[in-house]
Parts: sequence; C-alpha cells; structure tokens
Amino acid sequence: MDLIGLLKSQFLCHLVFCYVFIASGLIINTIQLLTLLLWPVNKQLFRKINCRLSYCVSSQLVMLLEWWSGTECVIHTDPQAYPKYGKENAIVVLNHKFEIDFLCGWSLAERFGVLGGSKVLAKKELAYVPIIGWMWYFTEMVFCTRKWEQDRKTVSQSLLHLRDYPEKYFFLIHCEGTRFTEKKHQISMQVAQAKGLPSLKYHLLPRTKGFAITVRSLRNVVSAVYDCTLNFRNNENPTLLGVLNGKKYHADLYVRRIPLEEVPEDEDECSAWLHKLYQEKDAFQEEYYRTGTFPETAMVPPRRPWTLVNWLFWASLLLYPFFRFLINMISSGSSLTLASFVLVFFVASMGPCLEAPSRGRITNSVVPVTSSES
Repeated sequence: MDLIGLLKSQFLCHLVFCYVFIASGLIINTIQLLTLLLWPVNKQLFRKINCRLSYCVSSQLVMLLEWWSGTECVIHTDPQAYPKYGKENAIVVLNHKFEIDFLCGWSLAERFGVLGGSKVLAKKELAYVPIIGWMWYFTEMVFCTRKWEQDRKTVSQSLLHLRDYPEKYFFLIHCEGTRFTEKKHQISMQVAQAKGLPSLKYHLLPRTKGFAITVRSLRNVVSAVYDCTLNFRNNENPTLLGVLNGKKYHADLYVRRIPLEEVPEDEDECSAWLHKLYQEKDAFQEEYYRTGTFPETAMVPPRRPWTLVNWLFWASLLLYPFFRFLINMISSGSSLTLASFVLVFFVASMGPCLEAPSRGRITNSVVPVTSSES
C-alpha cells in the first residue's frame, strides 16, 4: 500500500469525515426546520432553499466516492440522448446489487447538475433518521410502508405534489425493492415461476405497482425513463467501507433513455412493460459478464468541483473547534479521560480490520450464475 493509501485507511481521517458530516448535517437540519416558516408564504422559495441545503448534505457522500475514493464511472449511452441528461426530469430505474449503487445514482445526478433536487422512493422509517432522513423529509421525498393498501393513496399524493416542483430532478427507483442476494434471488424466481413470468439471472423480480403509480402520477412532468444497469469491472465488490478507506473502484453504467410516451398508462400493461425491461437488463448483464463492456458509446461526464468545495467549506468551519476540544481533553491530565480516549480510538481503528473476509466472497458469488439457475 502506498503512503496516500495508508493515510486514507487511518481512523483519524474517518473520524474527521464522520464529524464533519454529522455536525454539518445537524446544522443543516436545524436551518431546514426554520425554513418551515416560508412554506405558507412562498412554497417555491422554501423548495429552492431546501434543494441547496439538501445538496450540502448529499454532496459530502458523493465527494467521498468521486474525490476521496477516486472511483471512476464510465457511462455507456446513446450520444444523441446524452445532451438531454440533466435538462429534463426523469425516472431512473437502477439495479440494486451493490452496497454503493445508491451512491453511483447520486453521482450520476451530481455530474448532470440535479443532485440537490433529486428524489427517491424510500421506506417511511427513514424519515425519522437524523440528517439523511430529516433532509429527505424537507425535500419532499416519497415515503412508503411497503403495504400497498396504505401506499396506494399516500404515495400517489406525494408524487402529485412534485408536479410543480421548481427544480430539475431524477426520481430514483430500485424496482427490485431490496438488494440482490442468492437467497433472495431463489425466492424471487420461485415467485416468478408461480406467476408464469420469465426467470431472471442477475436481478430480482421487479415490483411493478410502485413504478406504475410513479409513471401515472408524473406523466407530462417527467420526460423519460432512464434505464440504468450498473456493474463493476474485474468482479469488484464495492463497499461503503472501501470508499471510506479510499479504495478506487471502476464502475460501468449503461443508461438508456426511454421517452415516457413509450411506457403504457394502463397498470397491467405498464407491469408487463417493466417485466420486459428487466429481461432486457438481464441480457445486458449477461453481455457484460461475457465481453466486459456494455453496448453504446462510452463517455465520462466530468467531475464537478462543487462537492469538494462544499466539504472544504464545512471542514474549515467545523474542524477548529473539534481539534480544540481534543487538545483540551488530552491536556486535562485526567488518567481516566486519557485511557478512555485511547481505548475508543483503538477499538474504532480496529473496526476495518475486523471486517469479515467472507463478506466479499459471498457477494462476489452472485456474479457467476450456474447453469442450474438458468
């Protein structure tokens, strides 16, 4: 490991990132709470301010991926569709196989300048999580309980509220509902067999009702569906811990722009369309594992500097009082305080070393599928 790589893996660096993220996030949440005063007076101004505040939080995680880790993301897409990315609202359908696939989705939104306003369909419980969950609440994310009888009305109402949203956005959906594992895949294919649906090798059966209601609610507001299929070269197993340790990954993202007019309005027809889409995504993954690349032209959207600038601003604002506190604590001379500090530092710094090595093998075993699963 080189000197820079060794530095990036040190707990003190991780502590700095965590501190800046938590402290700045709580400050931003407090400011967001104060902006509620604007809602009855000027709803659109409330939304624009909260888009900027949301960017201050989410861009810190994108900064870790793009600038700290240096992860490369090559987009394979139609050159004629490429100029439209970031210039229109879009529903982004992304496969859910990797621990950092949501970060890659955010990176896609950031490189096309729509990260602050972008939306996700998330579990309702996440709305109560400090920083990220609270940020999502103020930016009108769509929350669901995964009980369709309850979600049909609430999700539809939340989506209709986005029809007059003042900022361009990507609406990110993981139609599989949960991350791919071998066990979940076996169960999912049993359901597919029972319903008479074609089997998938590399994806779980998509949940169609949430997608159908999203398309119906955002029609004439969203211009297209971006079908995104993500994979990593050389069977890489990307993790959040790896990103935090500064490990560089190499992502390939196949993006197809499908005009929303081509997606059927009828719920049953829309469901059939989505199942066909996932069969095509499966074929793209099959081709990737065979050839090591996706079709279409490879492009690399440039990193924008604003994620790094944002993090440097918060770091310069917050790190001085943090280190002043540490110095005062160490100089206090209390044996118990010093022992506690050393113990916490040692345990936390050993965390990355204690990561189960089998975790990578289990995840990687998803990639090569045996013929009995075909």
